[in-house]
Amino acid sequence: MSESARRHRVKLAFGWKHALGHAADEDKDFGFGRDQRTYAKVGGSASAPIAQAAMADFDDSGWASVQIPHDWAIDLPYDPGSAAPADGQDDPRAAHGYKALGRDHPENSVGWYRRKLAIPADWSGRRLGLTFDGAFRSVIVFLNGVIVAEHAGGYTPFDVDITDIARPGEVNWLVVRVDASLGEGWFYEGAGLYRHVWMTATDPLHVAPYGAFIQAAPHGAGATGKVEVALRNQSDTPRQARVRMTVLAPNGLAMARTERLVAVDAWSEGRSEADLAWDAAPLWSPADPQLHRLSVEVELDGVVRDAVDVPFGVRSAVFDPRRGFLLNGQPLKLLGACCHQDHAGVGAALPDALQVWRIQQLKAMGCNAYRAAHNPATPELMDACDRLGMLVIAETRRMSSDPESLEELSTLVRRDRNRPSVIAWSIGNEEQTIQGTEVGAAIARTMKRVVNRLDPSRPITAAKDQDFGEGVSRVVDILGFNYRTPQMEGYHARFPDQPIMGTETGSTVATRGEYVLDAARHIVPAYDREHPWWASTAEEWWILAADRPYIAGGFIWTGFDYRGEPTPYNRWPSVGSYFGAMDSCGFPKDNYWYYRAWWRPEPLLHLFPHWNWEGRGGQDIEVWVHSNLDRVELFLNGRSLGAQSVMRNRHLAWSVAYAPGVLEARGWKDGRLVTTQRRETAGAPVALRMSADRLRLVADGEDVAMIAVDAVDARGRPCPRAADLIQFSTTGDGRIIGVGNGDPVSHEADRADRRRLFNGLAQAILQTGRQGGPITITASAGGLRPASLRLDARQTRQST
Repeated sequence: MSESARRHRVKLAFGWKHALGHAADEDKDFGFGRDQRTYAKVGGSASAPIAQAAMADFDDSGWASVQIPHDWAIDLPYDPGSAAPADGQDDPRAAHGYKALGRDHPENSVGWYRRKLAIPADWSGRRLGLTFDGAFRSVIVFLNGVIVAEHAGGYTPFDVDITDIARPGEVNWLVVRVDASLGEGWFYEGAGLYRHVWMTATDPLHVAPYGAFIQAAPHGAGATGKVEVALRNQSDTPRQARVRMTVLAPNGLAMARTERLVAVDAWSEGRSEADLAWDAAPLWSPADPQLHRLSVEVELDGVVRDAVDVPFGVRSAVFDPRRGFLLNGQPLKLLGACCHQDHAGVGAALPDALQVWRIQQLKAMGCNAYRAAHNPATPELMDACDRLGMLVIAETRRMSSDPESLEELSTLVRRDRNRPSVIAWSIGNEEQTIQGTEVGAAIARTMKRVVNRLDPSRPITAAKDQDFGEGVSRVVDILGFNYRTPQMEGYHARFPDQPIMGTETGSTVATRGEYVLDAARHIVPAYDREHPWWASTAEEWWILAADRPYIAGGFIWTGFDYRGEPTPYNRWPSVGSYFGAMDSCGFPKDNYWYYRAWWRPEPLLHLFPHWNWEGRGGQDIEVWVHSNLDRVELFLNGRSLGAQSVMRNRHLAWSVAYAPGVLEARGWKDGRLVTTQRRETAGAPVALRMSADRLRLVADGEDVAMIAVDAVDARGRPCPRAADLIQFSTTGDGRIIGVGNGDPVSHEADRADRRRLFNGLAQAILQTGRQGGPITITASAGGLRPASLRLDARQTRQST
């Protein structure tokens, strides 16, 4: 296929300028809204443009240079306010992490973005567009001073047709105003162009956005696929196109093909359908995520005018009321985690490689499922789930049947319905005022009709925390239980014909590396014991779910800590949550190892806490072990403290009088010593140690390496209480784009070159430039030996 015959899709990552506007002062918002005729003329007028910042001759030399994805909220100061809540009451400002954003901070709640847009001259005659994968939250898009789109939803992608306004071969100016005054969730959501922006060019005759859909199913050793292709003709002439559909196996071989003639009227859409079958189809699963591709070509007058490739998987996914979830005909317990789009250092604007890294950390823990809470996930995260083998509950943001909410739901389904990772659509989460009512049931029925029309192959679910059996409960195909795990048995007895699963489970709260409750410092011990009144421990919910086949599985709240919702304190100075099995950097807490023991088959032994308890000589220390072995024996300084048999899905515990030295656990399986783990009393820190998830990177200006730093003593033992201030520096074509340490009470800057160790650990995110070559990152701290790493970045095709 020639270059001119295919569509173009260019990522607009670089070359952006950014500045804050103002939500309540037109003068500080670059004149936007100053004139009462703002919307009277398409581009305003020469004397009163809609906004000065939208005009080509605007001077943006004082604006900051930024790269997309970008979250300006992460750079805002914290605002604890002057009025503290009464004792025993939560502070509503805590929900969003105390960032100075929203109606109380109009000076920080509007952001403007500008960049030159070079459109090739040979794109003239094509349909030109922009695609925003998501922007938070209310967006106005200008091109060459003219408003070309407005969009309100913070998580839904949207397309903008710029054909009439664009000037191929000339300099164009793309300007975007984003207003984050209003939020959509009750957690940190970021602000700005926090997902990718794309420029597109297609022939007037082309496959409509998300217009290629294949419903594939196993059939013997092969598969069948029902294919639908929506064609769009954006020209004045009726067309008769030849649509060629080909299925490519994971190894690239063409397995099935067909073609259809489709007549499409001028400025209309046409549809082509076909049934395909092929003889050999490796199945997609979390253990072996085999991806096929559907190739669609649109030919007119012997010339291919458009082509798209759609990854998909061949697999069967069934929720059964008695047997739980079945993948490819076999029961598979959903071992899931709920996650927000938020990470230390970068906020809501996660680089693609970080999305992948987070899925890898969940898989390493034993997860096979992901619930996007509580909104559509970014496409790159969904791509990672397809490639790495992670099942997904895809969730829309709003449970409502108004036109905008239904359009957001429809866009989610159309965008992700080819993905093998997606096993169910979630239409709501804890909609407490309607979930148990007939109004809620009516809304659910409308939403279900929309989903079934667009994707008849997957079931619908909703997550509820009360009114089980009422309202929405019997409308959805699968009922999701948020926390009320003990009620699942009774519900199954009443309604044995409906599949059920735990859509939010556990919710143990913990501070990584802490083992003594200290409410004054907002410290929660990391034993699997502390949880809010509505939730349970990890062990309690998993014991119940693991042995009941009719419970399809569960999704822990949460995989990672996130900004906002700092339960159990919900007040300043806490600014982040305590729920995660991992902290906000992805460093494991001890509960991570509980799930790792029972969600993965490999032998595991995890001993905690650390063994640095200065000033507590002779006092009892609570010692736990998470293990899936048969028997564990504990030793202190070589003296046995007794052995215990491991009970399935439970932990082991000893009470040990503290003495410095070596605490050791030895694990046995089938009468054989399998593994040991030691916790040693460390001395004072003398050196830093550094590691990276990868040493070879892509020099595309976007790839990242996740850097971990800890402190060690003179014998190389980790120092679990180290709190040294780490300074990061780099040489070569790379930069630090964010830092973190997992402390939910830390108010240090995220976008910085320094961070204090928290309980011995800190993280830096290193991003490549676009020149390539070696990159050295060094961590240093006063009085400690520094640590360095050398990474290699290699050039590849780049974004604009």
